[in-house]
Amino acid sequence: MTDSADPLRIADGLAETDAAAAVVEKPGNLHLVSDATGETVNSVARAVLSQFRDVEPVEHAWTLVRTRGHMDKVIAGIEAFPGPVLYTLINETLRGRLTDACRRIGVPAISVLDPVMHALVSYFDVATVGRPGLQHEMDAEYFSRIEAMNFAMAHDDGQQLSGLPEADVVLTGVSRTSKTPTCIYLANRGIRAANVPLVPGVPAPAELVDLKGPLVVGLTKDPMRLVQVRKNRLRLLTERDDGSAYADLEAVKQEVAEARRLCSSKGWPTLDVTRRSIEETAAAIMTLLARHRRQASP
Repeated sequence: MTDSADPLRIADGLAETDAAAAVVEKPGNLHLVSDATGETVNSVARAVLSQFRDVEPVEHAWTLVRTRGHMDKVIAGIEAFPGPVLYTLINETLRGRLTDACRRIGVPAISVLDPVMHALVSYFDVATVGRPGLQHEMDAEYFSRIEAMNFAMAHDDGQQLSGLPEADVVLTGVSRTSKTPTCIYLANRGIRAANVPLVPGVPAPAELVDLKGPLVVGLTKDPMRLVQVRKNRLRLLTERDDGSAYADLEAVKQEVAEARRLCSSKGWPTLDVTRRSIEETAAAIMTLLARHRRQASP
């Protein structure tokens, strides 16, 4: 004779199933609210979400929120698609309106800058200016970034070698080591960056080898990974892998080794970008640049 099923256990099992389904079905929305361009709150969201494997919420970006009418639209959007709210707002009235609404709707509202602001106010014993979007004003720093961007484009891929002494940083390395995107990223931080490719069988240009003043950084990559990238590049350009030395493993190994020897002989620091993002590479270069400038200062 078999035991009959325990009704209480069945009920508990159904409750657990319902709870699990409720978790899966929980609205996957994330609201990013800013009184400026939203760059800061978006960057914070990117950094935080990268720490979760299976969380991919639908993002609702609300930028330049500076009026009560605009805030009412934001709140209506949160009501329609409930989810956590990350915000950067200076105006106290708008902040209060948003947080009160989130409390009523039942979703968290987090000011991403408040902990930092409060800590710095306490430490420096000064008040904040209280104006939104100050980091995006068209001031000297803004125009410096624009100038750096123009410089990077004009001195990309070995162009205008005579202008290298005007650079803050010159990147060099073999083909497909992310020199150009790294220069663009650095330019967006106001750093004048140029890049010069090292071509196998062709001597490095004298303008690079004899360069004094700017920091020169060599970028390198694991030969196996470099071959994969180059083969993909060839397929995109020619729809076939023609077996040229450009993507031949032994030839690439020699090419990378020669580039490393050049950097070593000139005392240029090298960065292996195989497992680095553009942002990580640029951060390492900015650290090297700060050290370079300290050593160059009297």
